[in-house]
Amino acid sequence: MIDDKRVLCIIPARSGSKGLKDKNIRELAGKPLLAWPVCCARDSKYIDRIIVSTDSEKYAVIARQYQADVPFLRPTGLAQDTTTTIDVVNDLLNQLQENYDILVLLEPTSPLTEANDVDIALESLIESWEKTDAVVGVTQEIKSHPAYLLTLGDDKKIHSLNTDFSKAVRRQELSAVYRMDGTLYISKVDVLQKKRGFYHDRTMGFVVPEWKSYEIDSLTDFICIEAIMKNREVLS
Repeated sequence: MIDDKRVLCIIPARSGSKGLKDKNIRELAGKPLLAWPVCCARDSKYIDRIIVSTDSEKYAVIARQYQADVPFLRPTGLAQDTTTTIDVVNDLLNQLQENYDILVLLEPTSPLTEANDVDIALESLIESWEKTDAVVGVTQEIKSHPAYLLTLGDDKKIHSLNTDFSKAVRRQELSAVYRMDGTLYISKVDVLQKKRGFYHDRTMGFVVPEWKSYEIDSLTDFICIEAIMKNREVLS
C-alpha cells in the first residue's frame, strides 16, 4: 500500500511461445524466467498482492513456489498470440472482484527491473496524482537516434530520413529522444479500464538505463541478459 492506495501486481506468463519453447519458465541465472518479476514485486515496499496470470498448471506451480498467487488459470481464449494485455488484465480484475487503486504490470521478458525501480515509479505517480494516471518505463535512444536513420533506394543509395548529409550532426548536439521499453507499466486501475492501455496523454515516462531495458525474445537474449546480471554491480 502507498498513500492509502492498494497496489496489485500482475505478471502475465502464458505457456505458448512460438519463438522459444517454454520461454517464461526457462532458467535464467538460476531461476525460471517468470520468477524474476515475482521476486522483484515481492521486494517492493508498496505492492500488496502479486498474481501470475497463466494458462498452465505447470507455470502456476512454479509461480507459487516463489510466493506469487495464482487464484485461477487463464482461459485458453485469452492465451493466444493475438490476446492483448488489457484483455488479460480486465478478465483477471473482473474475476477477482477486489478493489485496488493501482496496478503494476511486470513482464517475465524484462527480468532486469528491480524493486527499487517499481517503488520510485509508484512514488512518482503518487507525487503527481492529480496530473498523472500512468507511469511506463522508457529508455533514452542514442544508437538509433532518428538523426541517424536511413532508407535505401532501389539503387541501394542511402537517403537520410531526418537530416541533411551536408550538415554533420554531433551526438552531443542531438536532442534527447526516448523509446518505450518493457521494464514496468503502472496505472490507476479505473483509468486503465477506461483507456484500455497504459499509453495516453496523462502517462509519465520513467527513465531507466539502457542495460535495464533489454528484453528476452530469443536464446541470444538469454545469453546477453545473463551476462548483464553477472556484471550488474559494475553497471549500476
